[in-house]
Amino acid sequence: MKFYGALILFMTLSAAWGLRCYVCVGKPCKDTMTCPANFDRCTSFVLNDVVYKSCIDRSACNGPIKCCDTDLCNSAVPTGSSVLLLLVSSGILTLFL
Repeated sequence: MKFYGALILFMTLSAAWGLRCYVCVGKPCKDTMTCPANFDRCTSFVLNDVVYKSCIDRSACNGPIKCCDTDLCNSAVPTGSSVLLLLVSSGILTLFL
């Protein structure tokens, strides 16, 4: 029982460890990465009709550069909690706690 509690704790901590952003040049954008320590924003901007997405420092967010600070927020499709993930986590808590 303690193993499952520790497992849930480590999964929660790993999700909060670093900002994840889409990284690509052009379309479609499916690659993601965890941003390095000095980069605390995801960015998306268009230059010469080419879309660029990456990690960036907050001080560089100005002008036509769109910045956001949540995981995978620089995508074209809004992201949110998965209903399946919520159901699985609720089931695990119900069974083992």
